[in-house]
Amino acid sequence: MRQQIALALAALALILAGLWPLGQDLAGLQIRSQQVGATPVTVFEPATRAPAPAVVIAHGFAGSQQLMQSFAVTLARHGYLAVTLDFPGHGRNPTPLAGGLADPPRRSETLSESLAPIVAFARTLPGADGRVALLGHSMATDVVVRYARAHPDIAATVAVSPFSDQVTATSPRNLLVIYGAQEPDHLRAVGEDMVAMAADGAVVPGEIYGRFADGSARRFVLAPGVEHTGVVFSGAALAAAVDWLDRTFARASGEGVATRGLALGLLFLGILLLARPASGLLPRVAPAPTGGGRPWRQLIPLALAPAVLTPLLLAPLPHGTMPLLLGDYLVLHFGLYGLLTALGLWLIRPPNRGTRGARIAWGRLAIAAAAVAAYGTLAIGLPLDQFVTSYVPTGERVPLVLVMLAGTLPFFLADEWLTRGPWAPRGAYPLTKAGFLLSLTIAITLNLRELFFLAIIMPVMLIFFVVYGLVSRWAYRRTNQPLVGGVANAIAFAWGIAATFPVVAQ
Repeated sequence: MRQQIALALAALALILAGLWPLGQDLAGLQIRSQQVGATPVTVFEPATRAPAPAVVIAHGFAGSQQLMQSFAVTLARHGYLAVTLDFPGHGRNPTPLAGGLADPPRRSETLSESLAPIVAFARTLPGADGRVALLGHSMATDVVVRYARAHPDIAATVAVSPFSDQVTATSPRNLLVIYGAQEPDHLRAVGEDMVAMAADGAVVPGEIYGRFADGSARRFVLAPGVEHTGVVFSGAALAAAVDWLDRTFARASGEGVATRGLALGLLFLGILLLARPASGLLPRVAPAPTGGGRPWRQLIPLALAPAVLTPLLLAPLPHGTMPLLLGDYLVLHFGLYGLLTALGLWLIRPPNRGTRGARIAWGRLAIAAAAVAAYGTLAIGLPLDQFVTSYVPTGERVPLVLVMLAGTLPFFLADEWLTRGPWAPRGAYPLTKAGFLLSLTIAITLNLRELFFLAIIMPVMLIFFVVYGLVSRWAYRRTNQPLVGGVANAIAFAWGIAATFPVVAQ
């Protein structure tokens, strides 16, 4: 008991250690959310009321305005008016994204059209001096570059991890290109080419080419130690953006950036560790550990057969019937994978069937599963929604949670039963999750054109497997019933997919 209390206190200390700097970053700023037409926007206003340029900040594919908060807070603390937005199909924007992945020109047109009224809104903000710069990450770099080319009055463009083919030798004006140093070489080469148009030789990271006065200035920056997503939290990237805008607008706005990576890490580590002592409050569902865990000789074929069969069986089937991008494919993949695992459990008998007939206390199971699911979706999900990405399903996304649950529930029920129990070996849970990620890799390989988005979200799925796997493990140790974690994890994954994947027009 003392160890659990000590762990709970340590977890709470980590949570407070994370929340404190996050709150301090916002001190003195005025932050307000509103709608511009159907587009949700958030305005970050500095404490000073001196007229200042506005910076419109756009997120990447499958992101939301929360993901760009570090840039918004940093720029606002340096005296700029920062405006973030949710593109159509993303975050809390109710307008579906036309084009999806299948029609890039239509998608680009939709995104560009949605940016125009936000720029106009930013110009009219109280305290705005009429000058505007754009900042975009990943997918949004193509959007902001296109807009800046069509509107030469955009004073500067900051492209974070860009891939646009719209950059020319003279447009957009005053272009800063930022990449994470750990991003692929071929992607960074695209940015080097953008800057090389204004250089007289090889591009040197950090070197400024051209002149701000005539809009020809360009710079290539590598943020150390980060990749495609981590770059939006990088202190080096934030400092480079501020410096570039200060040079563009001939300002001296001070020092300091909102480096939130460490604070966010402490916050979510604390929330995760708190689940361990909190699991001790769950009711005991079974008197002894139950589950269908198998020894290695049985576990390996049970884990690998669904991994190979699922993508092969689904390859001929069409998809794109759900308004959630690749939602229909993931429902089928999770669901079929779970059914194949359950079939394998039925066909390959365990060494001892004692736990198969164990009596289930359904009332306690429901209470425990609801408590663990609430922790996964609320205790973890609400801070994600506040500081990282839109994570609260709204509008048309709410019923999509139930649709996704039709796939995630069979998978996690079967998987938890397979990896828990008296005979489950150490490493059973990591093996089956590696099998699932292998299965998605096979699916992507078989249909790269339509499924490549899954490759983007696989690292996030791996993190989810680790985090929710620990939570379900601790829940199992207390309740002795794997179905508790199975139900909770199924809800958490269905919730996460439905809340974050882009909604596309049918």
